[in-house]
Amino acid sequence: MHIGTISEIMRHPVKSMTGEVVSETMVMNYGLYGDRSHVILDEKESFFTITQFPSLVCYQASFRTSESLDAYPEPSIVTPEGETFKWSDVTWLKDLEEKASKQLTKKVYHPEHVPIGPIEEEHLLVVTDASLQALSESWGKQTDERRFRPNLKLNLLEKIPFIEQTWEGKYLRIGEEVLIQFVKPCERCMIITVDPESGEKQPGLLKKVAKEHKNVFGMYARVIRPGQISTSDQVWLLDKIEVI
Repeated sequence: MHIGTISEIMRHPVKSMTGEVVSETMVMNYGLYGDRSHVILDEKESFFTITQFPSLVCYQASFRTSESLDAYPEPSIVTPEGETFKWSDVTWLKDLEEKASKQLTKKVYHPEHVPIGPIEEEHLLVVTDASLQALSESWGKQTDERRFRPNLKLNLLEKIPFIEQTWEGKYLRIGEEVLIQFVKPCERCMIITVDPESGEKQPGLLKKVAKEHKNVFGMYARVIRPGQISTSDQVWLLDKIEVI
């Protein structure tokens, strides 16, 4: 069943930093190319995230050059103060260490394989325009989708809020090539309370999602068939895998 189009593709080159919207990219076996491919680790070698340091969301990371399967382009890091650094520059990391009062290190994965750990649950996170609009109306404020850290936003033909929660186990074909399977709804935590612009917490949003939507928003999906995707690609909801 044809259900709409891809309206936004969002990836996060550095885990827990604000990512970038791209017009096209590769869907790899692990998810979007380069998504959570660069991570920051604390003294215990655990991921350093928004949960520990909410202001990390005020750092923005993006790839500035073409995608390659040999090595990732070096991310560009924009700090909350508006300064731009290369990932390899130690200046921004030392400043972050001072702000967080932690000793931090950096780690990079290979383009052919990013382990599930940095993504936490599954390969991809999908949200819909209808659900975002309904939540904005319910909360009484425009809801920035970056709070939910999705990879794909769907523009639905039928604007039925939260219809995606009925898609568990079904498949989504993107264009003529890519196929993903919906696994389960995404259970939410304090991360959605953090304003992506200011880093300030607004707990009312999480309370709203918990009370009215069983504390879930968006759907996790796993990659079944990788390939290239672009914004405006048509998407089809399938009950069964197509015979290739």
